Amino acid sequence: MKPPPPNALVNKLVLLSLALLMFAGTLGLGAVWVRQEIFATANRIRVLEGEVADVTRKLDEVGAQIATAESVASLLQANDALRLGLATAKEVQVVRVERDPVLELSRKAAAEAIFRSNEAARNANAFAFRVVAASYPR
Repeated sequence: MKPPPPNALVNKLVLLSLALLMFAGTLGLGAVWVRQEIFATANRIRVLEGEVADVTRKLDEVGAQIATAESVASLLQANDALRLGLATAKEVQVVRVERDPVLELSRKAAAEAIFRSNEAARNANAFAFRVVAASYPR
């Protein structure tokens, strides 16, 4: 058996070093691509943050305009300018709601519905129905 020629080992070393350089180049190219994606994402985030800041600023401006329009002085001035002849409410006329208005209004609507159903039950010609809660045995 003959030993391999001396240049065969050199060919293998050159081929392996070339493969190592290609692998390292691919890793470097991947790192550059990831950095580019991070930079592009950071720019998109910066633009979105600017848009959010603009919308927040506009929302604050609209809130300030609403607060100005709802002020007592502004309402009195509009009343005089439009000659509406409206008077300010007296404290006796003001009703303070201490609970959640949505719950209070739904309670009031439910009470009115029950009252109407009771009235309809008294009238024999009226169409009415009752809702009975079902109870299931456990």
